[in-house]
Amino acid sequence: MDQQIEQKIVERGQEFFNSISGEAPSIFNKGWWTGKVMDWSMKNEDFKVQLFRFVDVLPYLNTSESLLRHIREYFASSGSEVPSVLRWGAGKAGLGGALTAKIMGGAIRSNIESMGRQFIIGQNVKEAMGGLAKLRKDGFAFTVDLLGEASVNEEESDAYAAGYHEVLDALAEEQKKWPALSGNGPDNGMDWGSMPKVNISIKPSALYSRANPVALEDSVEGIYRRLAPLYQKTIDMGGFMCIDMEQLKYREITVELFKRLRSAPEFRHYPHLCLVQQAYLKDTEQAVRDLIAWARKEKLPIALRLVKGAYWDAETVFAKQCDWPVPVWTHKPESDLAHEKISRLILENHDIVYFACASHNVRSIAAVMEYARQLDVPEGRYEFQVLYGMAEPVRKGLRNVAGRVRLYCPYGKLIPGMAYLVRRLLENTANESFLRQSFADGAAVELLMENPAVTLERELAARQEKAPPNEEGPFPPFRNEPPVDFTIPEKRKAYAQGIAAVRAAEGRTLPLYIDGKDVATETLLPTVNPADPGEV
Repeated sequence: MDQQIEQKIVERGQEFFNSISGEAPSIFNKGWWTGKVMDWSMKNEDFKVQLFRFVDVLPYLNTSESLLRHIREYFASSGSEVPSVLRWGAGKAGLGGALTAKIMGGAIRSNIESMGRQFIIGQNVKEAMGGLAKLRKDGFAFTVDLLGEASVNEEESDAYAAGYHEVLDALAEEQKKWPALSGNGPDNGMDWGSMPKVNISIKPSALYSRANPVALEDSVEGIYRRLAPLYQKTIDMGGFMCIDMEQLKYREITVELFKRLRSAPEFRHYPHLCLVQQAYLKDTEQAVRDLIAWARKEKLPIALRLVKGAYWDAETVFAKQCDWPVPVWTHKPESDLAHEKISRLILENHDIVYFACASHNVRSIAAVMEYARQLDVPEGRYEFQVLYGMAEPVRKGLRNVAGRVRLYCPYGKLIPGMAYLVRRLLENTANESFLRQSFADGAAVELLMENPAVTLERELAARQEKAPPNEEGPFPPFRNEPPVDFTIPEKRKAYAQGIAAVRAAEGRTLPLYIDGKDVATETLLPTVNPADPGEV
């Protein structure tokens, strides 16, 4: 990186940080119980994992007995320091019986639900509309995300779509009451002079229960059937839709869905459609280049939101389980580097790509500001985004410095929101979290503004390399055959060709094969298609 640009980024970041360092985000200072939990979590990694596992299952513990059993299993035998409200409950299990468990359960449930509500704009439409109106009054734009992960049946998918229709209907009425947020653009009734007031984010996997990378076309069509009417309603009210990126297994489905929706004849005229990209994936830079090339070829303006990524642990564990290459950067500074590099790439193409920079990291934000200044990017071609309930000082500072700040606002019931809550808690109490380092650990501003390339070099030098496994013996160590990765187009194509070859030769009788010889038997076992048992 050019030394002069690097110096400008550091100066801009230090200025920005100095303006926000007087207060801490609510995740670290809101309420005694939440503050203690965050403190314990950051001191003890084992306890943090147990606590967040407990938070994840809490909504399903419907009886005092099940709640008590889980506290015993998760905490009573733990060597870690346990929050007093949990330790008290586990220790009293044999004394107060059902009454103790009921009192304890009410206290724990109330505290965890209170913590969860910090990150949710409302549990129903009325609450959400009130929360959004307040945010706008404070000068912030929003994007609404209905809580929920991948659905398990079509009834759930219908319910998820119906939830979005409900919130869009409410937003269509509410937006009439909201004055546009001021900016440097024309006074045309749009926020900042260029963006719709209504903005929604949607997880595509929740719109089709059978979404699966092995059946890309079926998955895209299944999601499209429910998504297209939602997009049409968004267009009719002059809104904006962002398609979220989820686990890697859904990425190709999601990209194809975005392209199909953006290029549909009835939607080509409307530019306000966004796709999320995740900087922690090693091949995201090339994916963004491909999307930009597609947009130019189709002559279609697009929008991209760049995030670091929220599924790092799951992607890493799943790849190792399957003995696949790990698809994500394995060091935090690598993701930060990728975010800066891809941000610049998008800003270089601001004529056809609208950029939403999603980050709490002041260094990442400062880099985008400096790149935009250097490239002479109009203010109406990029914005900043932070998570609701996570980074109040950052969002206030951004509003004052950049003016164009959008909050990612989940809404809905706490039960489907638990997975979201746990991801947020893991992110913000991790050692590498900017919010933790700056507001809880008190790291020096020079370290927070350090070039990620320098941070990476220092961390790699400090790492102790593990000795290679001992592979002595007549045979190499046993390894399972990795399962097929159907996110790879070549593998998916080969599978389809294999199925076609079997179908072309159906009706055969195959002998057993034992000790190198065909062995015919009188008894036959029909092999059927499990998806269509009538097909032998």
